[in-house]
Amino acid sequence: MTLNYLLKTALVGLKTNKSRAILTILGITIGITAIITVMSLGKGAQNLILGQVQSIGAKVLTIAPGRHPSGPSDFASTFTDSLKARDLDALQRKENVPHLARIMPILFGSDSVTYENNIHRPSIFGVTSMFADIYDIYPREGRIFSDEEVKGFADAAIIGSKVKEELFGENQALGQKIKIKGKSFKIIGLLPKKGSASFINFDDAAIIPYTTAQQYIFGIKYFHRLVVEADKETNVDQTVSDIEATLRASHGITDPDKDDFFVETQADAMEMVGTITNVLTLFLAAIAAISLLVGGVGIMNIMLVSVTERTREIGLRKAIGATDANILTQFLLESVILTCLGGVLGVTFGAGISLLASIILTKALNQTWGFTVPLTAVLLGLGVSAFIGLAFGLYPARQAAKKSPIEALRYE
Repeated sequence: MTLNYLLKTALVGLKTNKSRAILTILGITIGITAIITVMSLGKGAQNLILGQVQSIGAKVLTIAPGRHPSGPSDFASTFTDSLKARDLDALQRKENVPHLARIMPILFGSDSVTYENNIHRPSIFGVTSMFADIYDIYPREGRIFSDEEVKGFADAAIIGSKVKEELFGENQALGQKIKIKGKSFKIIGLLPKKGSASFINFDDAAIIPYTTAQQYIFGIKYFHRLVVEADKETNVDQTVSDIEATLRASHGITDPDKDDFFVETQADAMEMVGTITNVLTLFLAAIAAISLLVGGVGIMNIMLVSVTERTREIGLRKAIGATDANILTQFLLESVILTCLGGVLGVTFGAGISLLASIILTKALNQTWGFTVPLTAVLLGLGVSAFIGLAFGLYPARQAAKKSPIEALRYE
């Protein structure tokens, strides 16, 4: 008996009870849809984050306090006070870090900003004028504070579009004075609406000189981060080595395992982001895959019912020459056809939901959330659905093949 004939027979068997077949397909479809959606959105999130990391250039390095986080519990260690003014001075010496082009201390936090009776709580960043070049954002009105203003603890501020809207509405903001922790700051620049860049939401930010932020806003004598730009991309690795040697000497550290800082390149950040997003995506996909097990149990149940209902048919087919292998193959084909149809529909619906989600997220985040359906997700969805059909259809198919033709024909 040819495979083509068995395939036709299996299709006829499925058509005899369309409503049952549709309900059986639905369970697999939901599971595959969930997997495709999760993996697609995970890939979109990864691409968005990597784009943010790449946007600040390969020559830029970040020096953070504490140990390099190897897990969630280590992130608290990155908020220590190990980066201080003496470290900034040491790194700026040409003999210590020859390929350092520029360096910028960063302080960040959140506090209330007031203008007359209006209050808003944006992120506060203490930086130098270097931030505009690094993050490729320049005021649409006004200017950036100068190096002299940074050295002079100037009361100058540049605000994002959301801060302007919350405090001033449609009124003129440039030249007005706002208060942060009771201290007046003159607005010298207004940033364009940009959204996030390298994990910083500039729309909801107030940017001031780091000296002013350190002295009057945060009241600390250390830096949260140091951002370094090397003179050439080819000198990045050497710059990292020079920074590590300089800071170890400044901190009196002889054992690298006891470093109270770490240097992160853009390549390091991209690798870490890729690892984290891949792990999270696979974890969520594995949770979504649980629904496939439920669908598989449904397949087995439906096929067992089908075998019982079609006992006389099985007996008749065996009586006219069908072998156990023919019966087994027919019922396995029915199971695989159901799950593969569910897989195809799941991939289609998952892609559609992902496309819709990417459009919504792009508008909500004001960032381009790229739509992508990874080929691995499609192949995984179709492969898993076929495997479910084989695995959960095998037992009912064997039960059908074992039936005695005489007893099957007597079945009422």
